[in-house]
Amino acid sequence: MALEQGRTQGGDFVAVGVQGQAGVGRGFAEVAGRAGRIRATVESVIEGKSEAVRLALIVLLSEGHLLIEDVPGVGKTMLAKTLARAIDGTVRRVQFTPDLLPADITGVGVYQQDRREFEFVPGPVFTNLLIGDEINRASPKTQSALLECMEERQVTVDGTTHPLERPFMVIATQNPVEMEGTYPLPEAQRDRFTARVSMGYPSPAAELDMLDSHGRTSPLESITPAATVADVHRLIEAVRTVHTSPAVKQYAVDLVNATRTHPELRLGASPRATLQLMRAARARAALEEREYVLPDDLQALAVPVLAHRLLTTAEAQVERRRPEQIVSELVARLPVRG
Repeated sequence: MALEQGRTQGGDFVAVGVQGQAGVGRGFAEVAGRAGRIRATVESVIEGKSEAVRLALIVLLSEGHLLIEDVPGVGKTMLAKTLARAIDGTVRRVQFTPDLLPADITGVGVYQQDRREFEFVPGPVFTNLLIGDEINRASPKTQSALLECMEERQVTVDGTTHPLERPFMVIATQNPVEMEGTYPLPEAQRDRFTARVSMGYPSPAAELDMLDSHGRTSPLESITPAATVADVHRLIEAVRTVHTSPAVKQYAVDLVNATRTHPELRLGASPRATLQLMRAARARAALEEREYVLPDDLQALAVPVLAHRLLTTAEAQVERRRPEQIVSELVARLPVRG
């Protein structure tokens, strides 16, 4: 399937030709429909947080990982558990604490006396969706146990490499760094998360509805899966085929490079960030039944995908300048070339 893109006089991208399709977006109607059912299932439990749910679904279909940061009690873990239930995949939860060890996550070799050999006992990371609850309450040593898992979808223990299940997604929750008993995530760990989202407090109306829906029983118990793991595989494969024009690729590179030269940033986004931004943009386009990526997709995802990877200078911190503000300003002023 091939797609060409052109520009209108106003500068917007439009599809001007699709080979093998009678109409633009028709090939992705099934993707949007199935993803819409997953989203509706999650939103039946997580009320009033449609944008957070949408971003979680985008990250899932782009084969990424999601970091949810906010104060306790706003539904971070519930979002992760509901998404896992909606896709009918295996899910394991790890409560990160200061005494948690890397082997508690990846697994360990146990000596079998009767056979006089070591047998590998898989850890909770061998699942479709791993929930890392309060990840920044564990030490950096334990947090690093997820580096190989998240990037290469495998675990190496005692010199033996064990592949993980597909799809594999880490949804980690963390409390704000200012809270007691938390450790800032290392830069390498943050960079492996495709996006970061903050739940925020619900609106008064959504909180009032929550008292009714969560008052007697948990709505999570009555959820019917909206998709299977095989369905998610097909959705991911379809997202990979979304067309990206040279101009859109150049815009993604320009956007990421602008963070590396910004005077208020001492650490810009990595090449991994460029790749994950493009993958997330493809997923967003597919959810909107488009077979091509627009600059609008990159602009909408720039803050959640890039901001958590950036470090501001001391001067910017004194002026209370946050990475989210800087990325938003870059998006507003950076032109689309080509």
